Amino acid sequence: MEKKQKFYEMGVPERLVQLAVEAGLDEGDLDVLSGKAGLSTDLAERMIENVIGIYALPLGIARNFVVNGREMPVPMVIEEPSVVAAASYMAKLARAGGGFKASASPPEMIGQVQVLDVKDTESAAKALEKQKDAILKAADVDEVLRRLGGGPRELSVRIISEAPAGPFLVLHIVMDVRNAMGANAVNTALEKITPMVEKITGGRALLRILTNLADRRLARASCTIPPEALKTDTFSGEDVRDRIIEASAFAEADTYRAATHNKGIMNGVDAVVIATGNDWRAVEAGAHAYAARGGRYTSLSRWSQAGDAALHGELEMPMAVGTVGGATRVHPTAWIALKMMGVQSARELAEIIVSVGLAQNLGALRALATEGIQQGHMALHARQVAIAAGASPELAEAVAGRMVEEDQVNLDRAREILQERSREK
Repeated sequence: MEKKQKFYEMGVPERLVQLAVEAGLDEGDLDVLSGKAGLSTDLAERMIENVIGIYALPLGIARNFVVNGREMPVPMVIEEPSVVAAASYMAKLARAGGGFKASASPPEMIGQVQVLDVKDTESAAKALEKQKDAILKAADVDEVLRRLGGGPRELSVRIISEAPAGPFLVLHIVMDVRNAMGANAVNTALEKITPMVEKITGGRALLRILTNLADRRLARASCTIPPEALKTDTFSGEDVRDRIIEASAFAEADTYRAATHNKGIMNGVDAVVIATGNDWRAVEAGAHAYAARGGRYTSLSRWSQAGDAALHGELEMPMAVGTVGGATRVHPTAWIALKMMGVQSARELAEIIVSVGLAQNLGALRALATEGIQQGHMALHARQVAIAAGASPELAEAVAGRMVEEDQVNLDRAREILQERSREK
């Protein structure tokens, strides 16, 4: 019997054919993914200013992901080698324990109004709270959001007593933005209530904008992996489990390590956020602010031993992403990315993204705690170096293999190998 070819062993055309079957993609979708169609300069010019062209990045598919019992291909846009492969392999390990369990809180975003020049901040704060219902009603300006069951939910007031500009008030409005990221809806509502806020407080409203610390919009993922799935040629599953827990403890205790630990999480998170046309800068900002919410920057994930001796991982972070508005419906590839995952809501998208972040974190910790991060990464990086040195796609693999074998992965050595091969001809 002929052995079935694995996804990573296929060529691009064959992968597209298989993906079309798995995700229900049509010929037009495949034209976009293969580069025959997609984002044009005309469309790009409607998205941002001063357009001169289009900048492309690789779009890969992470395999083996099962999130809340549902399997799907996960699109990832990233230029860094080994990320898609690591996420796919860790998702395969997670399947041994049932895959990823994920949840997301309601899609609530926070808008802030800064109120300065207030004579009595305590009295002004009480006056705003007394007029809570009227302010929330005035903020309910988005008819589409209202029809979908969203809109303003809560109001609170904070007093900033010590600041270079003197004491001032900060009014918080919490809004359910449904399947949108929500920035436009929140900012529009804040503009609408500003005259009322100034009248109530007697102050001057300055900044009126949402915060990217979306701590009312959290996504959580967990996985439990039996020891036998973790073993390597060198280490037992129990050894790998314990090493991962010890490596995780380093990130929990040390800010310097936490920064790189969380960067690894964001390798996975950002790649899916970008693929779906969402604002990765907003997600990054929220994630790192959330990691420092206790007054010290620490790791976003936690790894521990479960009661059955399995490895258990958890990740919780803000996840302000949408499936409507912005580039998610304007960019052809972003729309197809959502389609291939079968995503029906922003909350479901958040659950998938946080699961990928946890998988990527596991991949980095497992590599660091066992054979080291460079072994696999440099093998993939070597291909980029070979191509940068001028190797054709056909030669790149051979040149990369030679550099890895010699433990000399650099541009000069790649050029020397190419010159040697040229002389041999």
